Amino acid sequence: MTAPSVVPLPLWDLLIHLSGGRCQCAGQCGNKHAAGQGRCEHENGGFISKHTGPVRLLAAPKDPHALILPAHQQAKLSACDLAAWCRPCHDNARARAQREHRKALAELQADSTDALF
Repeated sequence: MTAPSVVPLPLWDLLIHLSGGRCQCAGQCGNKHAAGQGRCEHENGGFISKHTGPVRLLAAPKDPHALILPAHQQAKLSACDLAAWCRPCHDNARARAQREHRKALAELQADSTDALF
């Protein structure tokens, strides 16, 4: 489930304008975006397929690892730390960041457990 955009509407408008109305994912979601020459081709108001509604870009942290921060911490980020994301890229980048975070925590915990013995 995608969290709602954590920025005020004027900032969202600015980010969408600066992104050219297009998702700014460049592969952080795991997709190479070959059709878009390395950048997601989803545009605000466009359609992903005939079975989905229109794309509504989100203003969210540019760094995928910041996507796992709580909403109140994301809201404190400056405009230069934000990017426009389509829902599929946002969800996939966030899921990847969560998996990497969990893996790092498990490795850290395993290392600290080994040090005890």
